[in-house]
Amino acid sequence: MGLLFRAVIQAKRRFLWFFFAVFTLLGTNIADQVEMVTIGMIMNNGADFFSLFGNGERVTREDVDNVWKLLDKEDKNFVTKKDTTQYMSKRKKVNLINKFLDRLKLVYIKNVSSFQVAIMMLLFVGIFKAVFLFYSRYCTQILAIKVSRDLRQKYFRHIQSLSMDFYQKYNIGSLSTRVMVDSNQIALSINSMIINYFQTPFKILTTLSICFILSWKLSLVIFLAIPLILIPIRILTQRVRQITRRLQRNQEKFAAVLIDFLSGIETVKIFAMEKFTFRKYCEQNDYMERLESKTSRYDMLTRPILHFVTMSCLVGVLFVGLYWMHVPLADLIVFCGLLHLLYEPVKKFSEENANIQKGVVAAERMFDVLSLKPKITDSEDAIKVEDFNHSIIFDRVWFRYGNEWVLKDVSFTVKKGETVAIVGTTGSGKSTILSLIPRLYEIERGHIFFDGIPLSHITQESLRELLSFVPQSPFLFNETVRTNISFGLDLPFEEIKEAAILAHAHEFIDELPDKYDSVLAEGGKNLSVGQQQRVAIARALVKKAPILILDEATSSLDAVSEQKIKQAIEHLHGKLTQIVVAHRLSTIEYADKIIVIEKGRKIAEGTKEELLQTCETFNAMWSASRLELVKN
Repeated sequence: MGLLFRAVIQAKRRFLWFFFAVFTLLGTNIADQVEMVTIGMIMNNGADFFSLFGNGERVTREDVDNVWKLLDKEDKNFVTKKDTTQYMSKRKKVNLINKFLDRLKLVYIKNVSSFQVAIMMLLFVGIFKAVFLFYSRYCTQILAIKVSRDLRQKYFRHIQSLSMDFYQKYNIGSLSTRVMVDSNQIALSINSMIINYFQTPFKILTTLSICFILSWKLSLVIFLAIPLILIPIRILTQRVRQITRRLQRNQEKFAAVLIDFLSGIETVKIFAMEKFTFRKYCEQNDYMERLESKTSRYDMLTRPILHFVTMSCLVGVLFVGLYWMHVPLADLIVFCGLLHLLYEPVKKFSEENANIQKGVVAAERMFDVLSLKPKITDSEDAIKVEDFNHSIIFDRVWFRYGNEWVLKDVSFTVKKGETVAIVGTTGSGKSTILSLIPRLYEIERGHIFFDGIPLSHITQESLRELLSFVPQSPFLFNETVRTNISFGLDLPFEEIKEAAILAHAHEFIDELPDKYDSVLAEGGKNLSVGQQQRVAIARALVKKAPILILDEATSSLDAVSEQKIKQAIEHLHGKLTQIVVAHRLSTIEYADKIIVIEKGRKIAEGTKEELLQTCETFNAMWSASRLELVKN
């Protein structure tokens, strides 16, 4: 509950919408009560015979004579409604509301019938209620929409700030579910929260007050129903919250299964595993159906139970009022109408509360992520670096994923303008080294120096501004080719085209239907893997950062394209500092220095010629690479 309220008040600019939503809801409540009292005023169009001359079901001639003397004090031999109104208003048993209405008739509306006044009041109250009802619903809905928008925006901004280990823990299905489904559920629950915790208490208190004014004895019957109402609400609320947690966890799994299938559709079809994936999908879908059915059962069960309790209470009020307390029929109808106003939000309370519990669970899940602190943050004394002037130094660096050490006591230096290649077998830690340079992960031991400054003393943004990175599996966005290459930079088209030419991407881009304005499919699926790689290389080159990092950037290219890229990168030799991880060693022949990594340790370092003579591991890798090149 606190999390939902926190979602509302987290932005001051939303408080005004919250205030108007609550204010108009309370105005609607007042209109309901005035409407009910006005209906009573219409019905109470003069005193009935028994309320005027008797106190029960029998009236004697003596009762009539005694009262007649009080009504006809001037011996007119007739009485008017005004006379009966004055008489009834002076009786001790008349409640404050009726006294007020009688006073209104006698003093302020002498020349107009009370019936006409009541009709006019009812019309006015109807207009008042319609206006407030519209604005209450509108304000509440707009508040929920804006809160949902703020949450989605805050959530996205926050997850961008989290370290890479966060994305290893949570899958895409889980994160997308929380940002879409949970934020929408929170918005819906905010509507229910305002109704249950602001409108309903106000309505109950004000209606009870009016009921006590009408008849405090009859109002005591109401309290008999309170335990019968609260007990089922409490029990069913707990059940709904438990099932909702299980349901939302299963929704994450369900989304993950669907996303895995869509991402790996080619593999599924090649291995003819449609039946297997469909079975997994159906298992999660059937389980979600069972949980949704349970939730619906508990949601639907509460209103019939509370309806039975409240109707039983109304029957009790009618019985006691008519046959024991002899309450006037008009007053009793108003009293029962007010009880209906009282019980209706109570009956809806459980339904709204079930929705609130869903929102509470959704808020818990969303704020679980929002409460996470980035493991990698800029220190207070972190400085901005403007350029790369000297070197990058790895000094006895250790790093691990979980409990497994990936890098062990690795040391080397990359000087400005050098091309340094990192080679090794799969899983030796090459790509991890590249990930540590932009500080995507925090090292466990040792130091990494950038121009003599520890990375932890440099702001992440300024450090990454000096790096261009081409990953092994580049990601292209569902945007135009131009946007994918410029990637957020406001660059003239000439620079974008120049980078594409340098990356040998211009030749196929120029053949696309809209050339550089062609929209790429999700993940760049309408391009070949090699074409995707060349767009990613163009993206890195157009940034014109002083340091270029390539993680097996040519692994997906054909021999001709690879040779062209190799020539382009060689052309940058000495102009940029290049750090390259390569599977095909032929692409790094021009490197000033080659570092050999094996099982997380640096086992050799030197030029190609030096390593061929001194490092057996590199010699074997070189021979295998040459053999592969000959075969191709």
